[in-house]
Amino acid sequence: MSKGVLCTVCPRGCMISEGNSGFCGGRINRNGEIIAGNYGRITSIALDPIEKKPLRRFHPGSYILSVGSYGCNLRCSFCQNYRISMAKPRSEVMNMMPDELAARAIDLVSQGNIGIAYTYNEPLIGYEYVRDCARLATDSGILNVVVTNGYISEKPLLELLPLIDAFNIDLKSFSPQFYIDIGGDLEVVKNSIRLAKAQCHVEVTTLIIPGENDSEEEMGKLAEWLSCLDPSIPLHISRFFPAYRMNDKNPTPKETINRLAGIARDYLQYVYEGNI
Repeated sequence: MSKGVLCTVCPRGCMISEGNSGFCGGRINRNGEIIAGNYGRITSIALDPIEKKPLRRFHPGSYILSVGSYGCNLRCSFCQNYRISMAKPRSEVMNMMPDELAARAIDLVSQGNIGIAYTYNEPLIGYEYVRDCARLATDSGILNVVVTNGYISEKPLLELLPLIDAFNIDLKSFSPQFYIDIGGDLEVVKNSIRLAKAQCHVEVTTLIIPGENDSEEEMGKLAEWLSCLDPSIPLHISRFFPAYRMNDKNPTPKETINRLAGIARDYLQYVYEGNI
């Protein structure tokens, strides 16, 4: 009996048996081939301010057509967007092929739209959809933005990078154990930030969770590491609010965000305090 086929999109390396999906819920084994089962299956689409991605130093004041599917390859008990990222395939999901999405994005240029943002769930588990849409967008003269957890293998990331104009990458913690606890690897995410920064605009977001990643020491290490790549990398420090499977904690105190932002500013030129 076949043990399945190896999925290589992220370092998790799921062995997926025929007809089943991997850990992320978005990649499936169909006839012995691993494909994006969520290809063109849209759970959310909206014309958002670019600052909502968040991107503060990439075409400020503009709008971007934001689109998301379902599935994620991490398991953050504190997920602030779990209704989309943890959604299961269902009949009411909208089908939208790359040419349709590109056409809609172009139609919205008159309303201030600058391109397409792949966001809401973890878009890179369905990197083929991002790639195909991004090619059409690029050919049409509009921009591509990816909002991601950065937990992706090098090969698909390098394939995408020439097509992407900007990333916002979650750097959830600077603790290896923190990443182990959510099913990821800190070094993989750091490498994604390095690779992306070498080719396009990058901003980074860290969600601060009380008692989990809110120490001054950790923020200092995180900000210092980013500054060694480039001190002009914008860092967004965001407040946690009770959600998903972490409803036992209070929202992050504003004072904590202020304090950690002050530490980050010792290393970085652009530090933004979110949800204050």
